[in-house]
Amino acid sequence: MATFVSSSRAVFLSLALCFLLTTAGAQQSPPSKVIAVRASRMLDVKSGSDVPNAVVLIQDDKITAAGTSLKIPAGAEVVNLGDATLLPGLIDCHTHLMARMSDEPQGYGLSLLTKSQAFRALEGAADARVTLLAGFTAVRDVESEGSGYADVALRDAINQGLVDGPRMQVATRGIAAVGKYFPFGISPDLTDFPTGAQMISGPEEARRAAREQIGGGANLLKVYADWGIPTLTIDEIRPIVEEAHKSRLRVAAHADSPEGIRNALTAGVDSIEHGHQADRSSFELIKQKNAFWVPTIGYYFFAVDTAKSPQPHKYMQETLERTRQNISIARELGVKIANGFDPSSAEAHGKNAREIIAMTKLGLQPLEAIRAATTNAAELMGWSEKVGSIEPGKFADIIAVSGDPIADIGELEHVKFVMKGGTIVKNELGLAH
Repeated sequence: MATFVSSSRAVFLSLALCFLLTTAGAQQSPPSKVIAVRASRMLDVKSGSDVPNAVVLIQDDKITAAGTSLKIPAGAEVVNLGDATLLPGLIDCHTHLMARMSDEPQGYGLSLLTKSQAFRALEGAADARVTLLAGFTAVRDVESEGSGYADVALRDAINQGLVDGPRMQVATRGIAAVGKYFPFGISPDLTDFPTGAQMISGPEEARRAAREQIGGGANLLKVYADWGIPTLTIDEIRPIVEEAHKSRLRVAAHADSPEGIRNALTAGVDSIEHGHQADRSSFELIKQKNAFWVPTIGYYFFAVDTAKSPQPHKYMQETLERTRQNISIARELGVKIANGFDPSSAEAHGKNAREIIAMTKLGLQPLEAIRAATTNAAELMGWSEKVGSIEPGKFADIIAVSGDPIADIGELEHVKFVMKGGTIVKNELGLAH
């Protein structure tokens, strides 16, 4: 008995000593490193004013302070960017990182036929990297274009640090009416040929698709409310919205036509993607429902002069002119606009700033376009407390350009410095010391 007590006492003392040593070690662990980013100026996207002699202090992955000529703590790592302008990391609310589709007539179907989902995910990783290097530190990826849940895998790989890329919200498969989304022209004998979205018919199939995609890891859902003509009905979209909103997720709707927009908004979606044929009543309803408009007009603006035939050239010109009119209406009504480029080819990924530039050419003021890619985009994603501005408590997602983006919005096509979560991923301006 005495031996047992003695042994027990020794074990107890050993455990107590280990606990004290562990506690002491934890108490004495050094604080994490402070990083100070300096530049000639910083754009306060909320007020629209320049902050001179800007200093942003960062600890771990968050901003702790930002302002003019802040005192830099001793021992901090200083990143001096010189005569540059700091901005919050940009956000694209309409990407398809898995999409590298040919513009040939059967390019979409050929991609589904010849590329495995694993290969599509690797393409997505490459597209994520160039998007991040372009200064876009967060994206809302609005369906995987036939690659299943590869977008979930990419998001998780980025979050785990396995690959470089922006913060992602993903919509997984998308939901469309049977026969009303890519690929078209496939033999009806090939009943198991993959599709670019999950095809449904009827409210119950719609609800099941929503539940499946949420269960598969979706951060939002994407519906196709029209495709040339209205497709999904209000009764089909509504259960999708119900399932998403129950899970505190949002719903994006591809909707071009006034009727498609009306159906989607009546069913309760949170954003209208494209809206290229919208009329004034469409924007009045968007405003009434407190939804967002994501115009996705950049491709048309930069491609119109290189169209391969008169028909697409005419269509793009007409779409651009309607969008010019609709941006004016949206500004008048106070409709919230969020940035989204809609890249779907290897050449387009990483050129996301073209959307911001196009919006200014079609009627937005430079600051409004920048807000569409920062504060407004963050609000649409439900991430206003995390990203969208350079403020204490938010992720240290910061970019820098050489000049003044308000005077020359084209500066955003030439981002020189990118930091995501306190980690520098691109620096062509200065050295840390």
